[in-house]
Amino acid sequence: MKIIFKLLVLCILLITVGSCKNEKEEKQEATEVIETKAEVENTTVETKISKVLNANLATEADLTALGLSTEIVAQILSKRPFLSMNDLDALLTDTNKEELYKTLFVPFNLNTTAEADFKMIPGVGDKMAHEFEEYRPYVSVKQFKREIGKYVDEDEVERYLNYVFVPVELNTASEEDIKSLPGVGKKMTHEFEEYRPYKSMEQFRKEIGKYVDDKELKRLERLVYLKK
Repeated sequence: MKIIFKLLVLCILLITVGSCKNEKEEKQEATEVIETKAEVENTTVETKISKVLNANLATEADLTALGLSTEIVAQILSKRPFLSMNDLDALLTDTNKEELYKTLFVPFNLNTTAEADFKMIPGVGDKMAHEFEEYRPYVSVKQFKREIGKYVDEDEVERYLNYVFVPVELNTASEEDIKSLPGVGKKMTHEFEEYRPYKSMEQFRKEIGKYVDDKELKRLERLVYLKK
């Protein structure tokens, strides 16, 4: 009887400890969500904008309208395509980047960008940059919307989509996912699908190169991949 009694006491203790641990973890997770939401609310009031230009696609007139000097506009146009936002950032040494990036950016690859670099996005601080990195690998924009939607409203998620993208697998990506890529519209989406199945990136370059110049092809390459 003593042994049975001891076993019962031990079981009760284990259940109690487990319950407390789970409750603690749930409270911690809830706290993190609240803190992240608070961070966003404090930083996004001034950064909600209707349009963010892609630095690789903006026209000379677009860039000039942003107040950039003739010299900077010429450098941007000559050095395109920027394969990462870091390349554009390095070029803009004497510019008010905090303000400029509200209207001009090179979207980040959600699966490869360093967590610290996400903080170049207006309104993204330490906690949100961590959340961007936390849910990798992203397989679709839908996944990004679902996960980040835990912390911000739909408008803010849509704003983030000006600054990030999820690369797509050429042979399996849905039409919706292809169209979500920066600067890829209905016609180009059709061409991406038209030449399936792709057996190599060289085939992709050959087929899509019929429709765009070398610079645009280089830009598009960074948005896609093939399963090995």
